[in-house]
Amino acid sequence: MHYYAVVCSQQSIYYAPLANVETEKMDALQNQILKLKEEKNAVILGHNYQRKEVQEISDFLGDSFGLSVQASKTEASVIVFCGVDFMAESAKILNPEKMVLHPNLKSKCPMAGMVDVKSLRELKAEHPGAPVVSYVNTSADVKAETDICCTSANAVKIVQSLPDEKIIFVPDTNLGLYIQRFVKDKEMIFWPGYCPTHMNIKKDDLVKLRTEHPGAEILVHPECTPEIIDYADYAFSTEGIIRHIQASAKNEFIIGTESNMLHRLRRESPGKVFYEVPNATCPNMREISLEDVRDSLTRIQYKIELPTDIIRKARVPLERMIKAGR
Repeated sequence: MHYYAVVCSQQSIYYAPLANVETEKMDALQNQILKLKEEKNAVILGHNYQRKEVQEISDFLGDSFGLSVQASKTEASVIVFCGVDFMAESAKILNPEKMVLHPNLKSKCPMAGMVDVKSLRELKAEHPGAPVVSYVNTSADVKAETDICCTSANAVKIVQSLPDEKIIFVPDTNLGLYIQRFVKDKEMIFWPGYCPTHMNIKKDDLVKLRTEHPGAEILVHPECTPEIIDYADYAFSTEGIIRHIQASAKNEFIIGTESNMLHRLRRESPGKVFYEVPNATCPNMREISLEDVRDSLTRIQYKIELPTDIIRKARVPLERMIKAGR
């Protein structure tokens, strides 16, 4: 069955396939955004987990580390951050003089919401002297209580570099356990947080996909559970997944992270085949639409505003993270 929409012109009425109408609508929105971006001297930063149409209008696509670096270097007057809330906050912290817009306030990171300042201070009091390493997936307030931030790309490197024997790591226990595989000489105090999307990735689904595609490598994100990381061939950040695929002689890959990632992979490695893991979707990342991006630029709405003292304190651990590199 085919669905059609009525399209009218001055001369005639005809029926067009609905898919064509949707494509035309997307094209029109994207063109609007590109024009607005020039008018406002804006840059659009998009996370790898954004909808494909939002990825396509982003000036820079990347993981949390790469986007933090881009945010720290941009010369644009306005930053439109297409990602969850903590990412837009980080861009503001690194660019306090610039306007940072977050197109949809519903796009929040549930993991970042699992740690609060009061409880973190209590944990610090229980372990005096232990530095706090915060995954970048945390609020600005939590970063202000942090010694150094990390991303999944450089978490192992950062924890290894610290001279301390005891580390407080927040908020992702799974990423903390992944780090512990490589850092065995430190005691790590884990916060009981997790990413719901990566927790949804189940071993049974990976086993089934491997049976169906025996030649495919399984690549997963370090936010997955230890059981998943044990079963996979490799665990990488999203940018690490991209680099591995580009360098690999393999042709087929099972991707154990948010499924919007596959759009970028297919676009940048068109000769390779990618298989999606069931239920690996982040509804929060998918909140941002092209309409949201257009409206944020048209109305200059949903500006990120943070207290000056929070920006000053939170900037230090973010800059240390960037200086450490991947």
